[in-house]
Amino acid sequence: MDTGLESRARDDVLKGAKAIFSRGLVESGEGNVSARVPGKDEMFITPAFNDYCTLSKDDVVHIDFLGNKLSCGRNPSSEYRLHAAVYRARPGAMCVIHTHSTYATVLSVTRSVIPVILEEMIIFLGGRVNVSKYSQANTDELGVNAVKAMGRSNGILMANHGVLVCGRSMEHAVKMAELVEKMANVYAGALKIGKPKTIPEKSFPKFIEHFESEFATH
Repeated sequence: MDTGLESRARDDVLKGAKAIFSRGLVESGEGNVSARVPGKDEMFITPAFNDYCTLSKDDVVHIDFLGNKLSCGRNPSSEYRLHAAVYRARPGAMCVIHTHSTYATVLSVTRSVIPVILEEMIIFLGGRVNVSKYSQANTDELGVNAVKAMGRSNGILMANHGVLVCGRSMEHAVKMAELVEKMANVYAGALKIGKPKTIPEKSFPKFIEHFESEFATH
């Protein structure tokens, strides 16, 4: 492939990985980040046993959607099937991020859907944050269930696993990952005080219009 395109893809993955680590959304050895190759069933993805502190462009792995390596060096994240499932189902998704951020993972363990409690959830994510049916890690089933739960939104909680988000760009995907964790934190905090009040559905349409034009990947 074009070396300039490859370099940009590696840069995107590296920037996304460093961003979610610096924001405390993952710890070393967990989570993964990828960027698809436009027009091909290929992606660049963080490596297995990833150390975010020492991660470099050369560590990013080029693979096809079946997990076959197209570059030398490190092996890809074992969760590549999850990323491939999103890319196959989402033509507008150019980047995928999986995190284990604390509050969102807490809600994934309790299988708690995050309702629409702030308008930004509609604008960026497309609505509430669903929880996928439990599937074992590193399986095709995990991706199938994740895509099904995602519906038309950009982010979900994977049961007993963590967060999965996608975006039109790496900047968008990082934003989605941050927002899911923020909403999980707010929702968990609200539950401790009382019954959270949600945004009325009659307010949705104008925000959905913004979502569809600027951030939707479905």
